[in-house]
Amino acid sequence: MTSTALDRTVVAEEPTRDDVRVLRRQLGPGPRIRFAFWIGPALLLAIWVVGSLTGFIAPQVLTAPWDVVKEFGDQWSNHDLLGNITASLRRVVYGLTLGTAAGFALALLSGLSRLGEAVIDGPIQIKRAIPTLALIPLFVAWFGIGEQMKIITIALISMIPIYINTHNGLRGIDGRYAELAETLDIGRGTFLRHVVLPGALPGFLLGLRFAVTSAMLGLVVVEQYNSLSGIGHMMTLAQEYGQTSVIVVGLVLYGLYGFLADAAVRLVERKALSWRRTLEG
Repeated sequence: MTSTALDRTVVAEEPTRDDVRVLRRQLGPGPRIRFAFWIGPALLLAIWVVGSLTGFIAPQVLTAPWDVVKEFGDQWSNHDLLGNITASLRRVVYGLTLGTAAGFALALLSGLSRLGEAVIDGPIQIKRAIPTLALIPLFVAWFGIGEQMKIITIALISMIPIYINTHNGLRGIDGRYAELAETLDIGRGTFLRHVVLPGALPGFLLGLRFAVTSAMLGLVVVEQYNSLSGIGHMMTLAQEYGQTSVIVVGLVLYGLYGFLADAAVRLVERKALSWRRTLEG
C-alpha cells in the first residue's frame, strides 16, 4: 500500500464532526421535548384532580382544586388578594435584588483577590453554617418587625447561594486563559470583561436559581411575623379561623411564584449561555 493510499485510509477512518455530534446525541438525554418544563406540574395537577374526584384525597387533607379556584375568586372579589400578592412580590423582589447584588459583589472581591478571599470567605462560610431563619429573633431586636427586617432576611438568605456559586465559577476558570492573556499583553480590565465574567456567568445563574428558591423560603417565614399584608398574612388569618381552602390558595400562589421565577432564570440562562455545548444542548 502506497503512502498516499494509507493517508486516505487514515483520513477515512477518522470520525467527522457530524459523526461526533450524532454520537453525542445518542449518549445524551435525547432530543428536546416541547413544553417539557410544564409536564411535571401538569401531572401533579392531574393527580390532585383525580385524587379529589375519586375520594382518595380527602377534603380535610387537601382541598379540591375546584374549591381552591372558587376560594381564589372569593378572595379576589371580596378580600384584598391583589394587595396581598403585590405586597409579597415587593418584599421578595427587593430582598432578592439586594441579596443578588451583595452576593455577586462579594464573590468578585473574594474570587479575584487573595486578600479579598482572606477577609470575606471565612465570614461567609460561618454565615453559611448558621441558618438565616435562626437569626430572625436577632433581626427583630435590631430592626423591629417592620418591612426592613423582612427584606433584610430575604436578602441575606438569598445572598449565600449567589456568592458560593459565583465564587466557584470564578475560581474554576482555566488558568491557561490568564497565561494566554499575559502572552498577548491583554489588560486586566479587558481580561475581566471578556474572559472572567463570561466564565463565571454559568455559576452566577446557577446560584440565582438557588437564590430564588431561598428567597421564597424566607418570604414564607418572615410573613408570619406581624405582617399586615401579604400572602403569609392571609394564611395566618386563615389558620386562626380554620379556613383550609384559603391556606391552599396561599400555598398555590407561593408555588407559582417560585415556579415562574425559576422558569424566567432558566430562560435567561438558555439565552445567555447559548454558546456552551452541553448535554442539554
